[in-house]
Amino acid sequence: MPQPEPPVAELSRLVREAQAGERIPSISAAAVGNGELVWQEALGLANVDGAQETTTDTQYRVGSITKTFTAAAIMQLRDAGELELDDRLEQHIEEAHHGNPTLRRLLAHVSGLQREVPGYVWETLEFPDRDGLISGLADAEQVLPAGARWHYSNLAFALLGEVVARRSATGYLVEPYSDRVRREQDLSKGAFAAAGSLWSTTADLVRWAVFLVDGADGVLRRETVEEMRRFQAMADLEAWKLGWGLGLMLMREGDRIFVGHGGAMPGFLTGLAISPKERAGAVVLVNSGAGVKVEELLRKLAVKAADAYPPEPEPWRPAAGVPVAVEPLLGRWWTEGEEVVISYREGKLEARSATAAPNLPPSVFAPAGDDRFRGVSGPEEGELLEVVRAADGSVEKLYWATYPLKRTPSAFGE
Repeated sequence: MPQPEPPVAELSRLVREAQAGERIPSISAAAVGNGELVWQEALGLANVDGAQETTTDTQYRVGSITKTFTAAAIMQLRDAGELELDDRLEQHIEEAHHGNPTLRRLLAHVSGLQREVPGYVWETLEFPDRDGLISGLADAEQVLPAGARWHYSNLAFALLGEVVARRSATGYLVEPYSDRVRREQDLSKGAFAAAGSLWSTTADLVRWAVFLVDGADGVLRRETVEEMRRFQAMADLEAWKLGWGLGLMLMREGDRIFVGHGGAMPGFLTGLAISPKERAGAVVLVNSGAGVKVEELLRKLAVKAADAYPPEPEPWRPAAGVPVAVEPLLGRWWTEGEEVVISYREGKLEARSATAAPNLPPSVFAPAGDDRFRGVSGPEEGELLEVVRAADGSVEKLYWATYPLKRTPSAFGE
């Protein structure tokens, strides 16, 4: 299938209008379509004093996009069995006792912890090292009850970084004339590093954006990055256009949800957004810290890219057959007056309401023993679908999340 052409002229115009209209020293932007880098452009001065032109390879501070990497590191530890998302923070940092927020709540910014590390760090620009982060916890405030509402917290991600750091390898010097070892100094001491200290380029961030959709062997499974994208909290309580997953922003534009993150550091503003459905989006990096509508530009570029690269349909192929135990379950069922259709698609048992909108995903099940199936995605995820058989072995009815399903409509209790 031929690939669509990126809307280069429109993307370039948006970037150039923003650079000129908002007086940005330099801007580097990129678009992703069908999971590939399809366009990038850089213009302006990366270094004004030296009249150094920016390029698409110029590195910019990415600010809080760093948090998505920290979140991925936490998910790696979870997948490795070293922690659970509902662990309390003090299980991993015993010095922390602030309302016992869970790691999940820290990732979703619903821990209730104050926004920044204690002190006036954004005036002094002197951030604590790891020891200072821990010793200063006594001065940190629990400004909201844990779980009460979304409240952005750099302190939360500094603490998540410490959770990761305590499971990292320690560097040593092995003495040349003995078997003794000496611990080397930790040169990356800033506790804020986990919240916003990375530098990157647009092309590298495009690869990261695609990773947040597809996952990668040896890093995180696709199922885990899907979990990171699941809604946890609503940040925008008015228009419902900004929510949060596990370390990821969820940005609504019309009927699309883009995932990613924004970032800000002194002298830098950044943004990353990709639509999982189209595997299309954009990255924007600028070396100006104020007066730039980066989020607005990011959304415009991301929508243009997603519009230009609609999702590619997977080719349909006939199935080899249907399992004997599954075949009598297929077709129409009724729970009271609501019709439910059970199908077998691409090797998986599915159920959906007959009146559900076509774009809504079905409930998908996996075998969970004889005549039992467990919901693995979609509505009623986690609930059981149970098969009840008559004396002759024929299927008499089903129970889905304990609701009876029969072949004909019936009132409850009949």
